[in-house]
Amino acid sequence: MSITTLLQSRMNVTNTTSCSEPPEQYQHYLFPVVYIITIFIGLPGNLAFLSTFRASPRTAFSVYIRNLAVADLLILCVLPFRVHYHLHWNDWAFGDVACRITGSVFFANTYLSICFMSCICVDRYMATVHPHIYLRLRNSCCSMLVSGTLWCVAGVAVLVFNLMGPLETEVDHQGHRRRCFENFAKKEWLNRMGHYSIMSLIFFSLLPSVIILVCYPLAARRISKIRTKAAKRAVKIICIILVITLLCFLPNHVVYLLQVLHRNGIIQRCSSLARAVHIARRVTTAMLVLNTCLDPVLYYVTSNHCSCNFRRMWLRYLQLNELIIYKMFHVFSIIFTFSCGPNWMLQRTRFGPRALSDLIRKRNTSSDCAVHYNHCISTKSVM
Repeated sequence: MSITTLLQSRMNVTNTTSCSEPPEQYQHYLFPVVYIITIFIGLPGNLAFLSTFRASPRTAFSVYIRNLAVADLLILCVLPFRVHYHLHWNDWAFGDVACRITGSVFFANTYLSICFMSCICVDRYMATVHPHIYLRLRNSCCSMLVSGTLWCVAGVAVLVFNLMGPLETEVDHQGHRRRCFENFAKKEWLNRMGHYSIMSLIFFSLLPSVIILVCYPLAARRISKIRTKAAKRAVKIICIILVITLLCFLPNHVVYLLQVLHRNGIIQRCSSLARAVHIARRVTTAMLVLNTCLDPVLYYVTSNHCSCNFRRMWLRYLQLNELIIYKMFHVFSIIFTFSCGPNWMLQRTRFGPRALSDLIRKRNTSSDCAVHYNHCISTKSVM
């Protein structure tokens, strides 16, 4: 009897060791660095666009792109709480209510971002391929109705999610840390997170991704045959949205689908694939917020819909904050050197902050920017 007990105890030990949690030290550096850079670049870019954007008359495109900027700002407002959380080794200090509100607002607005991007693609496609129908539907009431419906659905989902009570997480084996929006208990996944995950994955992740990645390469191919300025502008908009989707959204959606399969038992818990999904989920979540930095590029390309103040304010922002960017990357390099050793990046001087500042200086002092800056000033003075 004692031999059987001993064998069972050894089997339990091997199971616990083989099913141990993947290392999490990397995310304590990954998330703060990515989130701080995102706040530093995305916040002034979106604020500059909203403060300078003027569309008269109001069009469907202007409604969608303004709502996209608002969704990005809501994401950026939540990121400081996440930075504090990861800098304190995933220990949430603001209470369960704040955890539920910030987490639900964060993910709801990431889904809204890709939905508004798909709406912009539809609008550009209709404006170029079906101009007669678009002129009849050019009234902004339809776009405002679509935007209001998306905001209402997201608001109701966030409200119901928060009213369902506190979140239950798995027991922390590395101390008494208070986890926030990660490591959900099995009961929590079955009662709440599973339903939200499947619904958001189908209607707010896969469907907009299919619209952008399948329909609009075909639309861009047809639009490129039209030799007009509007068609060229529509192709640029669709290409930028495709790049943002492929870089920020699609990896997160694929990994999120694998995580849903893992939580439903289709992927075994102790397998190597499950460990890879666990790590990839953290990395793709960090990449997800980069769309708030890339969306100002979309605003810049489409700035002919508004005044030139946005371009001028953005270039001035880069000029005034060049030293801050240099210092920020210098601090990050010290942190990584201290934590990962002096050889964490062998070519740090090549890709370091000085190279970035030289690139920004070269970009701001180029002849094209100077010509465009003078053109904006002259246009404004004429108007």
